Amino acid sequence: MSEVLSLARKELTGYFGSPVAYLFIGAFLLVALFVFFWIEAFFARNIADARPLFDWMPVLLIFLVAALTMRLWSEERRAGTLETLLTLPVSPWRLVLGKFVAALTLVTVAVLLTLPLPITVSWLGPLDWGPVLGAYVATLLLAAAYIAIGLFVSSRTDNPIVSLIGTALLAGALFLIGSPAITSLFGHRVGELLQLLGTGARFDSIGRGVLDLRDLYYYASLVGVFLALTVFSLERLRWAADSVRADRHRRWRLITVLAIANLLAGNLWLHQVSGARVDLTEGRVYSLSQTTRDYLAQLEEPLLIRGYFSSHTHPLLAPLVPPLRDLLREYQIAGGGRVKVEIVDPLQHPDLEREAGERYGIRPVAFETVDRHRAGVVNSYFDVLVQYGDQFERLGFRDLIEVKGRGAGALDVRLRNPEYDLTRAIKKVLYGYRGGGDLFAGLPQPARLRAFVSPSEELPEPLPELVEDLAAVLAELAEEGAGRFEYRFEDPAAGGGALGDEIAERYGFGPVVLSLFDPRPFWFSLALESGDQGLPVPWPEETSREGLKRAIEASLRRLTPGYLRTVALYTPPEAGGFPGMGFGGGTEFATLRERLGETFRLRPTDLGQGLVPEDADLLLVVQPEDLTEEQVFAIDQFLMQGGTLVLAASPFHIDLGGAAIAARRQETGLEAWLEHLGIELEPTLVLDPQNTPFPIPVQRDLGGFLVEEIQTLAYPYFPDIRDDGLDQDGVAAGLGQLTLNWASPIRLDEARNQERLVRPLIKSSERSWTSDSAGIQPDFETYGPLGFPSGLDTGRQLLGVVIEGRFPSLFAGRPLPRLARLDDGLDPDDEGLEPAPIATGLVEVSPPSARVILIGSASFLTDTAMTLASQATQTLYTRPVELIQNAAEWSLEDRGLLTLRGRGHYTRLLVPLESDAQRFWEYLNYLLALAGLGLVYLLYRLARARRRRYHDLVLKGGRA
Repeated sequence: MSEVLSLARKELTGYFGSPVAYLFIGAFLLVALFVFFWIEAFFARNIADARPLFDWMPVLLIFLVAALTMRLWSEERRAGTLETLLTLPVSPWRLVLGKFVAALTLVTVAVLLTLPLPITVSWLGPLDWGPVLGAYVATLLLAAAYIAIGLFVSSRTDNPIVSLIGTALLAGALFLIGSPAITSLFGHRVGELLQLLGTGARFDSIGRGVLDLRDLYYYASLVGVFLALTVFSLERLRWAADSVRADRHRRWRLITVLAIANLLAGNLWLHQVSGARVDLTEGRVYSLSQTTRDYLAQLEEPLLIRGYFSSHTHPLLAPLVPPLRDLLREYQIAGGGRVKVEIVDPLQHPDLEREAGERYGIRPVAFETVDRHRAGVVNSYFDVLVQYGDQFERLGFRDLIEVKGRGAGALDVRLRNPEYDLTRAIKKVLYGYRGGGDLFAGLPQPARLRAFVSPSEELPEPLPELVEDLAAVLAELAEEGAGRFEYRFEDPAAGGGALGDEIAERYGFGPVVLSLFDPRPFWFSLALESGDQGLPVPWPEETSREGLKRAIEASLRRLTPGYLRTVALYTPPEAGGFPGMGFGGGTEFATLRERLGETFRLRPTDLGQGLVPEDADLLLVVQPEDLTEEQVFAIDQFLMQGGTLVLAASPFHIDLGGAAIAARRQETGLEAWLEHLGIELEPTLVLDPQNTPFPIPVQRDLGGFLVEEIQTLAYPYFPDIRDDGLDQDGVAAGLGQLTLNWASPIRLDEARNQERLVRPLIKSSERSWTSDSAGIQPDFETYGPLGFPSGLDTGRQLLGVVIEGRFPSLFAGRPLPRLARLDDGLDPDDEGLEPAPIATGLVEVSPPSARVILIGSASFLTDTAMTLASQATQTLYTRPVELIQNAAEWSLEDRGLLTLRGRGHYTRLLVPLESDAQRFWEYLNYLLALAGLGLVYLLYRLARARRRRYHDLVLKGGRA
């Protein structure tokens, strides 16, 4: 080995003693920086990763390595020094390794000088260093393979230009064979085989942050094959005048052939080994999480996962089939026999295609394709079916992929977050199947229903008849429960009212007065208990025997883990549109509904009857405006019954329909209720210099003629919330970034919330301030680049909060709103109300488990707001909806998916930067590259001076 290192040192001295090394390193850095900042437009791309540096590396290395290796042997042959080398008492393989190590060392120095780029990214955003480390390893392995190719080609010619072209052609062929340009001409099965042969596809596999033994060995085998060919090529030159030792020559050929055959065969053998890999990514993105394994462990019946993939599909989708198929197989392995995975091409199996369409609603999608001969349309499948019992979920290509614009109409398409998508589908079918099974089998402990009801003679009509229906329902459930459910009727007023005091303390129950004209109090409340848990049973929307049974069954499911939860969603019936901005005529919440429906049962409600759906586990109220007293009562009582309320509200209505955007005060209807709880939404809006761009109408004066145009500019009313402003250990786990549109600060009454658990959820940056101005249109002429006057009272503003504990009802001691209206002589039919309901028990104080999650923005969940953010990031932006999904799962104690939801490729965004700051970081990297090149030159000079002193000392007879 010492001989190899001595030869390598000699070669390196030759490199650095001439302009070769500096030209190579300089060219490498120049091209890398140009690609990073100009071609890939790093700042416009707005993603905190180093992919722009490495995406072009396989192509860049082809030409640079070819130029580096073209003279390694050809120049020796042309100058006549090769014969001298071959006659030295050094074996040819040591000569080859010496030149190989020297060239690889030079490439390594050049690659390491690009480190300031990922370091810069880590300063500007939440960089995951795992893919960066993987990409550097892939770069060095690929460079080693190209150097080995270059050594072989150079050994076969005495013309450096021929060597340059030959190396570039051979290395380029190995790269192209697995590239989309070639694989798209075939089906995904043939394309996958070609990817296994291509250097670029293997580079991408390691560059994502996964060190797979198969990929590492692939590059090692390439290096071994071409180094063996180089050694054999040099050895043949020593045989030119030697025809006597034919047996020795045949042995050399045989050994070389066997060595190459074994190196290549190792790839075939290792192809079957799928578990020998290390996932370097943060959170082990490319490995099945413990969350997924926990859900698979809950399977009691066989789970079917079937992938429908057509052989011929869109070129951007075809490369995604192999990794998705490999992931499905990992599910099969982790399922331990409970998971069956099938990969089919429906176009080749008519029966399966018919079943997919008729039973599951899976149909082919028409994709436009273009090849070198013609443009056309191909109908293909890219779907995954997840089935458990009679429940199934289908995932189409829109559910599985993530698209990001790259400029000039180019698109970057990747799997969005496949483990999350598959696992949430498994969770939904698993919980849905349980919901249709034995209601009592999943109860951790037997349940007991306590009916706190006054004697029949004290109840007003028609409550005595309803008590009979309740008793019949409870008897039926007790029979079905087979010992796991029991019930008991109790009179809280009996025995001096001790029981009434107890349940008032525990559940907040109190006696009810039917109306102002019938002031006799009576009890009629229900509570369900299991072990240490206890919760009120909400009154059903339909006061009938069937309604009572549904309400009790819904409460039983809340006590049972592993059931599909229900979210009641309130959104405004009519919301103002944004026609002036070109986003249609109305604010919609389609994305919110779609994403919530992925993991929950969704129950839209208008709260108009003063009730929340009885099966609701969580109430989500978005953009409330002028709520009626009945609607406030419904919200109040849901919270009093121990529910979780997620409220997205603001005291402002944003008008984007005119010539300029403006804000106006808008009552939510919840002001008095929130104040009663010790919470206030301040009538101001938050401005933050750390913000997300917004397409703003701007007027320009062209010689007295005003022209209005849309410009994407920094907009301080869109605070860009980062890790330090998010509760990363709770509701906002895994989000990393969130944009809140036109948000209002939240103020808490410390005295009223003293005994509650208060957890800040969202905070603006330290440089933010508030304004009560209704003018939210920027004025750049008056206020400069910011467009608004800077506030003097800067500081973090609380924009989201989680409060848990006991809350008093606003309606305690007051008649129920609907009954009060009837007592006033109002006709409920005139107000769109049903006839007077049977009085229900008013809960005056909530249990300690009640929870309010308040977010001070009414518009951040709208489709329009997310469309604006998507335009700024050039990819589908759904962070607001992910926050609500997290809030629901965190509140309902089903938090498995929280760790998976934020794993998308394009979820790590750069911090907002002004143009001057962007230029600073760009120019700094240019200077660091020059400094790095100068440092290399300085180190070489120092090393040469040290060697010279050493040699002088030796020549003078000194001791080294």
